[in-house]
Amino acid sequence: MKVLLTGGSGVMGRSTLPALLDAGHTVVGLARSAKAAEVVAARGAEPVRGDLFDADALARAMRGCDAVVNFATRVPIGFAMLRPGAWRTNDRIRSHGTAVVTAAAREAGVGRIVQQSLSFVYADAGDDWIDEHSAIELTRASEHVVVAEGEIDDFTRSGGVGVSLRFGQIAGPDGTSAWLLRRARAGLPIGIGARDSWAHVVHADDVGSAAVAALTVPAGAYNVGAEPVKRGDMADTFALVGGRKEARFFSRATMWLGGQRLEMISRSQRVSSQRFCDRTGWHPQYPKLTPDWFDGVI
Repeated sequence: MKVLLTGGSGVMGRSTLPALLDAGHTVVGLARSAKAAEVVAARGAEPVRGDLFDADALARAMRGCDAVVNFATRVPIGFAMLRPGAWRTNDRIRSHGTAVVTAAAREAGVGRIVQQSLSFVYADAGDDWIDEHSAIELTRASEHVVVAEGEIDDFTRSGGVGVSLRFGQIAGPDGTSAWLLRRARAGLPIGIGARDSWAHVVHADDVGSAAVAALTVPAGAYNVGAEPVKRGDMADTFALVGGRKEARFFSRATMWLGGQRLEMISRSQRVSSQRFCDRTGWHPQYPKLTPDWFDGVI
């Protein structure tokens, strides 16, 4: 296939671009800046300058492509996420940006879109397993994710194949993990939510192989990640890598200041990725969170 990849210079693109190339696909990488174009080219794809919100430029870039992998994000790291307006760009990328991508894909005759989504949208389910039929909790923090998935569903209803991949929290060689490890080394709080609640995680390198698998899966939404992990165990893994015996958790006051954003990512979510595995044969290279996920992360 010939695939247009958005977000090719970012964390998700770091594993997705080479995974697509290794699978034999031709990759065109959308690059908003000259620096991003250099990164895309260095990773082995053909860079095409353009903006995610420019429908005409997108349609030109998509011509001749069989699929689009829309992994563009702008996620704030650390306490930057608590600043007023910190999520404005990322929210716009998810909602308006996805609408532009789907419109351009229709114009260019692209048959398939693979959209980055999040399992954070599910409601807190305690110790119960969560699958793709489980309840979604719509808040101001999650609405842009839900809107993006709606655009992908509309693309399917109009004759294309739209796939939304509900990834867990990305961990490993990424900016947020590095920030958490620095705090762990300093003995500062890193855990969120309740220690005995569940988190859904995915190694950054498994994002790419999942994108490749999604190029053949039937339309729909799929959970993608490793085995769910107790939040206490996850935080303690970061602490162990940082040279500490046990992690500290953020206070209730900090969680309150974080509002709906922190509430969404602190829910107990024992998410199953079995449906995606069964339909594609995909299995994570990193099936269970362990300290070696963070080898080389500074």
